[in-house]
Amino acid sequence: MYNSIQEIIEDAEQSHQPISELIIQQECHTSHNSRESIWRHMATNIATMENAVLRGQSGKGVFSKTRLTGGEAVKIKHYRETHRTLSGDAMMEAVQDAIATNEVNAAMGVVCATPTAGSAGTLPGVLFMLKDRLHLTDDQMIRFLFTAGGVGLVIANHSGIAGATGGCQAEVGSAAAMGAAAAVEAAGGTPRQSGHAMAIAISNLLGLVCDPIAGLVEIPCVKRNAIGAGNALIAADMALAGCVNKIPVDECISAMNKVGHGLPAALRETGIGGLAGTPTGQAIKARIFGTEV
Repeated sequence: MYNSIQEIIEDAEQSHQPISELIIQQECHTSHNSRESIWRHMATNIATMENAVLRGQSGKGVFSKTRLTGGEAVKIKHYRETHRTLSGDAMMEAVQDAIATNEVNAAMGVVCATPTAGSAGTLPGVLFMLKDRLHLTDDQMIRFLFTAGGVGLVIANHSGIAGATGGCQAEVGSAAAMGAAAAVEAAGGTPRQSGHAMAIAISNLLGLVCDPIAGLVEIPCVKRNAIGAGNALIAADMALAGCVNKIPVDECISAMNKVGHGLPAALRETGIGGLAGTPTGQAIKARIFGTEV
């Protein structure tokens, strides 16, 4: 099992193989399952993601039981169809798919946790936009997930992916880093560029708090996945352009871990501080749960 991103990069360079192939081989070795078996399982994850993306932007959209979130992926879809977007249609397509996925999650639908349910929209936002823009094949999409999952495992082992322990930087931040690395490979970049993309993505969201209103994975979680997808794509483009991150990716992961442990409990998924602690946030909590503010 790989202990660092640098180890993955060096192995990929020495063996002249993409990160995805190394992760496939590692998974076969550690799980004792066949290549065909783990490939089929990853294809199922793709299907789950796609179903959530399509459900979230079909008809009038989906809405959570609290009605705090829902229907905004459809609004973005309509906006893209009728307006000239400011940040570009490709970026807003990624945002649309990310929002759709997390609205399905908030509505108690089925999503693929990548790496968590609260950050489940970031990777689909990146992946399905790239499918359209780069005309990715099914095999390339599956490899995208292997790359993302492989680098995500290193983050999970050395920093953490739970908002309760590391803030939203550990959830959406990790998802953005995973998406950035995989996007670079999908676009034909090098393993080292994937590492730089990860480092840039992590640095951009370092210190992001986890402050769900009323303790529910809705506000601001859904929209933060849009930021995660955008961050991943920007980081990937910068790395593909030749930009480098002066702080190595593994040191960025270590920094994220230290920052996460340094966050006060009120900013780690407790629904106490940040946006959850605002007068409006507290009023929403009282309306939902009938508690005094």
